Amino acid sequence: METESKRYCIECEAALKGRADKKFCGDECRTSYNNRQNSSLNNLMRNVNHTLRKNRRILAAVNTTGKTNVHRSVLERKGFNFSYFTNLYQTKSGNTYYFCYDQGYILHDSDYVTLVIRQEYIE
Repeated sequence: METESKRYCIECEAALKGRADKKFCGDECRTSYNNRQNSSLNNLMRNVNHTLRKNRRILAAVNTTGKTNVHRSVLERKGFNFSYFTNLYQTKSGNTYYFCYDQGYILHDSDYVTLVIRQEYIE
């Protein structure tokens, strides 16, 4: 006589019936379990994306002409975070532009920042 071991839902601990590899009693428990497992990663990604969008909005608001120079403190007062950007572009002369999507900037030694909008030739 074969004894079948009881299996339980890993979310709500209800007894499981059906397939031998079944882990959840239903869709609700599966969704709840996976949402809880991914919540810290989702929060991190949400916060990073929020900061990137905020940085882009600040750059676009300050750079109304397509290219302008501002003091670093102007961006910082508006809440710009220089640690977050989407990509870099290095010129042939060795200068590095930081981009938040299509809005970019280059830092100068004098604490001034040149703001630019991405051109099609920049990949």
